[in-house]
Amino acid sequence: MDPTDRGADAYGHDGDGALARPRPPRDPLTPDFAQSAPALARTVRLVAGEHLLTVNPVDGSEIAACPPGERPPHPPKRSAAARAEAARAARPPVPPGPAQPALPLLERQDERERLVRLLARGRSVRLTGPAGSGRSSLLDLVADDCSDLAPDGVVRLDGFHRTADDVLHDLLHAVHDAPLHRPGHDELLALVREIGAVVVLDDVEFGGAALDTLLDATPECAFLFAATPDVRAPSAGAAVEEVFLGGLDRAGGVDILERAVGRPLTEEEANWAGDLWFESEGLPLRFVQAGALLDQREKRRAGARAVDTYGVFTDLLPPADPADPTAAAVSGVDEVPLPSLGEAAAPAPLLASRLTSSARETLRFAVALGGEVPHPAHLPALIGDTHADAALGELAACGLVSPVGARYRLAAGVIAQLEAAGYGDDIEARAHAVAQHYTWWAGHPSVTPERVAAEAGAVLAALAVLAPAATPPAEDERQPVAVRLARTAAPAFAASLDWNAWERALRAGAEAARLSGEVAEQAYFHHELGVLALCEGQLDRARAELEASVGLRGALADRRGTVAGRRALALVADRSGTAPGLLAGLAASAAPDAAQEPRTPPAGVTKALTPVGETSPTVVSHRATPPVLGPPAPARSRGAGLRGVARRNLVSAGAGALLVAVLGTVVTLGVTGNDDAGTPSDRVGVNPTAGTDLDDGSVGADTPATGDARPGTGTLTGGPTDPGPDGTLGTADDPTPTGSGEPTDDPSGTQVPTRSPSQSASSRPPTSPTTSPSRPTTSPSDSGSPSDSPTPTKSEPPTPTETADPTVSDSASDPAPSTPVASDSVTPTPSSDSATPEVI
Repeated sequence: MDPTDRGADAYGHDGDGALARPRPPRDPLTPDFAQSAPALARTVRLVAGEHLLTVNPVDGSEIAACPPGERPPHPPKRSAAARAEAARAARPPVPPGPAQPALPLLERQDERERLVRLLARGRSVRLTGPAGSGRSSLLDLVADDCSDLAPDGVVRLDGFHRTADDVLHDLLHAVHDAPLHRPGHDELLALVREIGAVVVLDDVEFGGAALDTLLDATPECAFLFAATPDVRAPSAGAAVEEVFLGGLDRAGGVDILERAVGRPLTEEEANWAGDLWFESEGLPLRFVQAGALLDQREKRRAGARAVDTYGVFTDLLPPADPADPTAAAVSGVDEVPLPSLGEAAAPAPLLASRLTSSARETLRFAVALGGEVPHPAHLPALIGDTHADAALGELAACGLVSPVGARYRLAAGVIAQLEAAGYGDDIEARAHAVAQHYTWWAGHPSVTPERVAAEAGAVLAALAVLAPAATPPAEDERQPVAVRLARTAAPAFAASLDWNAWERALRAGAEAARLSGEVAEQAYFHHELGVLALCEGQLDRARAELEASVGLRGALADRRGTVAGRRALALVADRSGTAPGLLAGLAASAAPDAAQEPRTPPAGVTKALTPVGETSPTVVSHRATPPVLGPPAPARSRGAGLRGVARRNLVSAGAGALLVAVLGTVVTLGVTGNDDAGTPSDRVGVNPTAGTDLDDGSVGADTPATGDARPGTGTLTGGPTDPGPDGTLGTADDPTPTGSGEPTDDPSGTQVPTRSPSQSASSRPPTSPTTSPSRPTTSPSDSGSPSDSPTPTKSEPPTPTETADPTVSDSASDPAPSTPVASDSVTPTPSSDSATPEVI
């Protein structure tokens, strides 16, 4: 019964018939005694927008682009009989036991007629009233009155914990027959635009812009919303009528009490009803609960002769509570006092004390689940009583539960009253029991995804209690029950197209797996969240979730899961038009000594952070970074700056950009800080070979091509770059020109020295009488082999006043042994007479 049992796959056989163990033939006369085949994983294939989704509860769902042949046709509309059958299945279950008499709707005839008139004109209406005012009962009557107004009839939907997008999908599947098909947003809007129906939406929890979106998407529908006053109102421009539903008058409250006890009220009871009406503001729910109190009082006054409504004799009733003032009635006392006004205002504890033990246990489970009442079919297994399903009938007759969609919840205000009476003392233990039961039940092969989705309220409530309290299991314990429940229920929610519940289950499971240290399960939940985000078109979130899942599964050596995650990442990259970010990140992290390489900011940032007159921080040579895996970037212009540098030269390009910024600062000092009578044209050549662009830090001056450098000009031929993917030197996406002064990769581990504009001027006279160095020459090479490097020469030794700056040093080697090797240093020496730096 475990859907995650992979059978032969667990032993590496992958289910092939050659290696699988043969099974004995089954005897048709004794089928139950033969060895049964293991339960297979319930994989479901469905179409979600443009994707073909295979829900796999073992390795994670697989998603791919939907082939044209797999695209479902235009979903046809349901017939009137099919719509009626679907509406009947969406109603809450009838409580077991004798049928309860339906109370008439009192003092609501005017509101009823007004709502029908507005809907008949095609207007949308919002019915606003406090909890317990009878909104759901009024909606039922109005829906029956409007059954023949629209071509697609009346559609009843539940708005509890539902968004506008969820309501649109529910409306589509209520009118159209589209099994295993969840259309995309555009296709959904096209389909719901054709629907013409009266949509009754109870317990709506959104308004404003979300409500406008829902109305705009369904121009042929008339909506009847029911909401509490705390829900956001419609926008000012929305064509929605407001109808407020208040409480009953005193006569209406007395009528409800008389129907509950089956006789006219006495004077004392009438006065008590008046006080209750003033305190409760005439809410019908309060009078239904007060009528249940009077009914219990009548039965206790009858003593042992009374027989309760469900056929259980009084000797089988639980012992009376000593604190109950009506407990003396059991011993034969006829006069039982009326409940006090405080007990009538909060009647839940008093009502529960007079119910059967199964009903009280059901209330305790409902309090633990945040008000959700499990289906009556699950109550016998949870409580341990074969007749516990009758407890729902007791609770409904007392007004302690109310229908919400296809299930029941505790009525308004009941959960707070029961918690104050001690019904919430063991919440975690009861939630744990509920989670264990639903884990077994949801994983049973006979349970369909639609049945699991019907119990989504109880399942998600149990996860909400257990997921934040998950802890790492002991060595002899299984994984936390919250992880197992989420892992079992989430695929069923996905297959039933209830993606709101799917997402909530996945997030609760991911939190429980993280707190308990279940890395494999955490990877599964992240993978599913990424697939869900991809189906909804949220590509950034899908990429983040899938990358987290692939990283965790890669650490666990989960080959199947890793392959599924990489396929989904490839689809994300195809949809977004970018390469998967995880592959680039893994390649960058695999680069040798990548963690030791300092990060160099772009040249524009360096100049913005460096004050005028000061030099930038010292930059040392960097080793070449191996190329990062990924598609080649397109060729860009030289003015693109740092953005145009190939990824494989990112570190070297940053260092070169910073050096260019330093040299630009030095040139600025030399031009603007000189006070002598000389003109700048006498000191700066007319054809500078290097300069910095103030916008992007690129080299803006024209530079001779490789092999055109003239001796004596100071123009350097850049060193060769690393071989590209095709084996050539340099790539098409490397915009660094030859001789631009940018640092390049050198197999020897050294960096080609960069010349400043003062060193590369071809016809600059000496600016200081103390130094007269000659221009260094370079030996350009046309072959571009890695052995070529510039060879600076010195015509005279440095003067005693010159000092070497150890912070900026350039070294080069010359293959010719006869050429001496020298080092060049640039030390800015600002002064009042001249700011031109000395060149050594």
